[in-house]
Amino acid sequence: MPRAQPLEKPQASQPGGLYEQDFFAWVEEQVGALRSGQTHRLDIENLAEEIEDMGRSQRRAVKSALIIILSHLLKYRYQPDRRTNSWRAAIRERRRRVRDELADSPSLRPYIERILDDCYQDAREAAADESGLPSVTFPAACPFALEQALDRNFLSESN
Repeated sequence: MPRAQPLEKPQASQPGGLYEQDFFAWVEEQVGALRSGQTHRLDIENLAEEIEDMGRSQRRAVKSALIIILSHLLKYRYQPDRRTNSWRAAIRERRRRVRDELADSPSLRPYIERILDDCYQDAREAAADESGLPSVTFPAACPFALEQALDRNFLSESN
């Protein structure tokens, strides 16, 4: 009986290689190559793409959390009779997420400062959709400083 030939492990650089066939195995292979200093085994193009994607994911997470914080602060301010613990909990949780991201990557702070106004416009639309109030109910410009939005103790209590 002929002996079965072992399957050749696909190389990351080949079309249809390990990166495309088994992402987790590719990650383990790349980590092993990095840790052992075998840089010739690295799949540089795909590694660069994955690292860029990690940065984009981190920015998206911070942006999403900021939009939720701002929309809940608006609803909290403009619907005082409908304030709920879940709004406060959502604000607290999203603030924690942003703080964690900033602790891991302080260089994200200029990014969130830069996108605050765009996030506010998205939050304003979300608050209008969720509350049923017309969007003109909410200020056209963001009424909250970034420090307020991220402050553990700040709640928008007054109009």
